[in-house]
Amino acid sequence: MFSPGGDSERSNSTGGGTVLIPTRFVWPYGGRRVYLSGSFTRWTDHILMSPMEGCPTVFQVIYNLAPGYHQYKFFVDGEWRHDEHQPFVSGNYGVVNTIFLPREPEMIPAFFSPEMPGRSNMDVDNDPFLRLEAVPSISQADIELSRQRISGFLSTHTAYELLPESGKVTALDVNLPVKQAFHILYEQGISVAPLWDAGKGQFVGVLSALDFILILRELGNHGSNLTEEELETHTISAWKEGKWHLNRQNDGIMRSYQRRLVHAGPYDSLKDVALKLLHNKLATVPIIHSFSEDGSFPQLLHMASLSGILKCICRHFRHSSSSLPILQQPICSFPVGTWVPKIGDPSGKPLAMLRPNASLNSALSLLVQAEVSAIPIVDDNDSLQDIYCRSDITALAKDRAYAQIRLDELSIRQALQLGQDPNSPHGFFNGQRCQMCLRSDPLHKVMERLAVPGVRRLVIVEAGSKRVEGIISLTDVFNFLFG
Repeated sequence: MFSPGGDSERSNSTGGGTVLIPTRFVWPYGGRRVYLSGSFTRWTDHILMSPMEGCPTVFQVIYNLAPGYHQYKFFVDGEWRHDEHQPFVSGNYGVVNTIFLPREPEMIPAFFSPEMPGRSNMDVDNDPFLRLEAVPSISQADIELSRQRISGFLSTHTAYELLPESGKVTALDVNLPVKQAFHILYEQGISVAPLWDAGKGQFVGVLSALDFILILRELGNHGSNLTEEELETHTISAWKEGKWHLNRQNDGIMRSYQRRLVHAGPYDSLKDVALKLLHNKLATVPIIHSFSEDGSFPQLLHMASLSGILKCICRHFRHSSSSLPILQQPICSFPVGTWVPKIGDPSGKPLAMLRPNASLNSALSLLVQAEVSAIPIVDDNDSLQDIYCRSDITALAKDRAYAQIRLDELSIRQALQLGQDPNSPHGFFNGQRCQMCLRSDPLHKVMERLAVPGVRRLVIVEAGSKRVEGIISLTDVFNFLFG
């Protein structure tokens, strides 16, 4: 194979104000350590490539290139390789891949074209894709046009379309002990369940992971060791009615369990369902249908979420993506998501992050006080290691861990270990848990990933280092789409 040496070809000069174009290089054929080198590094510097999230055989790196013609190769486990599925030529350095970036004003690269045959929107990172498509910068008129078309679609389609062909929905009786409800949520792999009151003959609320966070913190605030018996003797209704004397200084905590049930009907529009979720800051709402005018004999059909609604949007516009100009734009070009504030920016809102050795109590406090559903867990360089979500609290039901721990003594690392399968081939930081994206990823790609059941947010990271740059959630996307 080729080995670099001798005089090197130079990439186009970056002098005179030439704009550098962020370019993604992908090596999808495995290896232990993979590097990129090319004419743009004078064939002397080797750029380390990182394995893709959830697909360790695919490596990528983002590198800024000047417009013009470039050659490159991959150094895989000590051997020079080229990608036969990309353009290549034979020259002074053996067989090398080539790429040409046109010099166009007001143009930015998009890393995916949905019109290319044989490609799945969800599998963009798993394919050897390098060709760049130039996309004009977005205008406010294009943003408004896209919003109108999405709003029109959601207004003319109903929640009935969210119902799966088959499946089950778990509901809990309000007279169940909290401890038993805790185990049911964990065993069913869910974080929210509607509550049924047989005496009233209706659904009266929901029990969520946030309830368990508040329960654990309340018992801890009383200075007593949490015991299984304490959870055994209190029912869901006792908790919801406030029979446990909570610290009422935090009004947000009181509202979290005292508010009325928010639900939707199967023939409500998707837009109305989405607005209910957004306005009430909910992850899900029950879809309930009653066969009588007085609301008796209600039937629980489904738990609707923003993820399911987003999936409908993606499915509807998948073959007519040109009608939504915003889809091809990188997420960094929109006011969407929460970003790590730039140095010297007094208006920037800090992004909540924690180290893996921080206490579980500090994580739970931050989830409640910052009113967020997840916290990135980072190392000393702010590189993403894992993420702690509200729903992770249900892992404490495993082997009755909640009866044996103190929140201020258990680290986040240890808490996450409690919920892991000991036979899993992954270590503590399971890559499948952390769903990531890049600031250069187009909006449609972010939407497709967030439409996957169970995915509620993507952590925006820097290519290579995985340094956290921000976080974008389902709520962020819908707030932007609704303007």
